Amino acid sequence: MKIVILDGFTAQPGDLSWQALEELGTLTVYDRTLPHETVTRAADADIVLTNKVVISREVMDQLPKLRYIGVLATGYNVVDIQAASQRGITVTNVPAYSTESVAQMVFAHLLTVTNRTEHYAIANREGRWSRNPDFCYWDFPHTELAGKTFGIVGLGNIGQRVAQIALAFGMKVKAMSSKPTLPAGIEKVSWEELLATSDILSLHCPLTERTHHLINSDTLRQMKSTAILINTGRGPLVDDQAVALALSEGRLSAFCADVLTEEPPSTENPLLKQPNAFITPHIAWASREARIRLIQVATDNVRAFLDGKPQNVVTI
Repeated sequence: MKIVILDGFTAQPGDLSWQALEELGTLTVYDRTLPHETVTRAADADIVLTNKVVISREVMDQLPKLRYIGVLATGYNVVDIQAASQRGITVTNVPAYSTESVAQMVFAHLLTVTNRTEHYAIANREGRWSRNPDFCYWDFPHTELAGKTFGIVGLGNIGQRVAQIALAFGMKVKAMSSKPTLPAGIEKVSWEELLATSDILSLHCPLTERTHHLINSDTLRQMKSTAILINTGRGPLVDDQAVALALSEGRLSAFCADVLTEEPPSTENPLLKQPNAFITPHIAWASREARIRLIQVATDNVRAFLDGKPQNVVTI
């Protein structure tokens, strides 16, 4: 059984191991694979694992031996699911492995905006506090989270965990969700009410045709000018240009994102130049603990497939 990992570096840059997967077949791991290299590298593979390398219908057409595609992530839009289903190729994902880490990143971003601890730490290393005439100083207004309204779009595993943490901070939590009933403490509201009343709005919904550019020039006009927008979901949920303009015109207080439409982003992306845009390089998922779970579940998925009892299947 030949197993090929097309882009293993981000999940396992050298601090973990693929040993358990090696025990299931002949394993070849590539750190990165460019689009024109995909077919050549996967040519003899029965099993292919991918994180961001696209496995399209055209790629599958050139891989007659391929029986299984394991996505090293929760989202699986890099694979043409319809084409895989038509060819009898099983596709699996790794659900919920990064829930705690992503929820933690949401609040790391939020607290960066409300407390600016890194700003002060850097300033004080340079002697700012030592030169100060008073016992304290502040360069930004500090915001207390208790009593603020935390809005959530999408109440999957991550959205629900974020809601729990927001409630622990003493915030009022509102959500837009397809679920008929919501967990205790979370108020279900319309999209219009969520936009109008949220002091913090955090995006946790899937990327679909309907949610593409969910945040755009029109929806930004419906938000409070003092609002903080957080996106740790998918980059294209947000119109980068519209958010950058809202920030520059003072119609949005801050934008926090771990994802952008294009990754890595162009140096011309206007968000990178906005002082109130706080951008991290798609690392919310990447704690050591989360990556250990990712590799374990991905391996278990392959083992279950080989045993004839596939799990975490996303094909139709």
